[in-house]
Amino acid sequence: MINYQTIKPLLFKLQPENAHHVAECVLRLPNICQIPFNPFLKSHFIADEILTQELFGRKFRNPVGLGAGFDKNATMIRGIQILGFGYTEIGTVTPRPQAGNPKPRMFRHVEEESIQNAMGFNNDGAYKVIKRLKQRYPFTTPIGINIGKNKITPENEAIDDYTHLIKAFNGLGDYFVINISSPNTPGLRDLQNEEFISKLFSEAKKLTKMPILLKIAPDMEIEDAVTLTKMAVEKGADGIIATNTTIDYSLVKHPKNIGGLSGAVLKEKSFKIFEAIAKELYGKTILISVGGIDSAEEAYKRIKAGASLVQILSGIVFHGPDMIMNINKKLIQLLKDDGYKNITEAIGVDRK
Repeated sequence: MINYQTIKPLLFKLQPENAHHVAECVLRLPNICQIPFNPFLKSHFIADEILTQELFGRKFRNPVGLGAGFDKNATMIRGIQILGFGYTEIGTVTPRPQAGNPKPRMFRHVEEESIQNAMGFNNDGAYKVIKRLKQRYPFTTPIGINIGKNKITPENEAIDDYTHLIKAFNGLGDYFVINISSPNTPGLRDLQNEEFISKLFSEAKKLTKMPILLKIAPDMEIEDAVTLTKMAVEKGADGIIATNTTIDYSLVKHPKNIGGLSGAVLKEKSFKIFEAIAKELYGKTILISVGGIDSAEEAYKRIKAGASLVQILSGIVFHGPDMIMNINKKLIQLLKDDGYKNITEAIGVDRK
């Protein structure tokens, strides 16, 4: 295998979005042809019983998932599993195809190991993504479907986009994620209010038996985030994902004035809001932590704080795909060192 650190300088000479396209071309191969990847799979996918848990009626072989935004169109699911991820979140998918925001719209902050993106829900639209999922589902690892409204959809009609997607994708994944927290669609974060959330979950729960999770932004006031997520769970949300990207541009030295920041600079802000939510909701719903997780120690910190699962995205850009395997291997050791026989014993230990 080629060492990632060897090719990383070459990839970093490309524009970030072009480098992503290169990665997609490689990771699409297992989906479109029967290349013998098994030796690679065995060396990267960690499926130790100590990491295994059942959530949403599915078995998660390890807790490290790929966050939404990387595989927007469900073209890389098998390749992502080969990298070692225990589950995948596709999307964000919108009802109609859309090109997203003008380029350039993705930027690296190398010194801070962070990414700034203003993609704007660029995706192939529900019809094409559904077609791909029907060809492949059910998958060997769980799949989450992250859904959002089209840019041209007025705010007062946004609920129709979400309910349309829930009906269209019903039965083709393992859980839905309501994305109203991306900073890259005008007015989207305005939907992070009690009236919209209450109405949306009341409607959505009538349409599917699949679990529906809410993903929130890290830029809310702590009290507002706790109130909103608590209300969402009361209205039927099956879990909370904290957090999306931040628009706190003070976290990097040379920010652009568009998009959201992810990666290492989000670590502290993301954990702070996650922990506040976990103090209120641990034991009442499933919690997933995302934002700045780049090591087993950080993943373990989120797990002990109440996260059943964690997600990674920007970290693999800087540390390479081996990071997933390394996190899972080290997690096994950390659990054993603390005397746990299964990850479920460690989840939320700091809340007890």
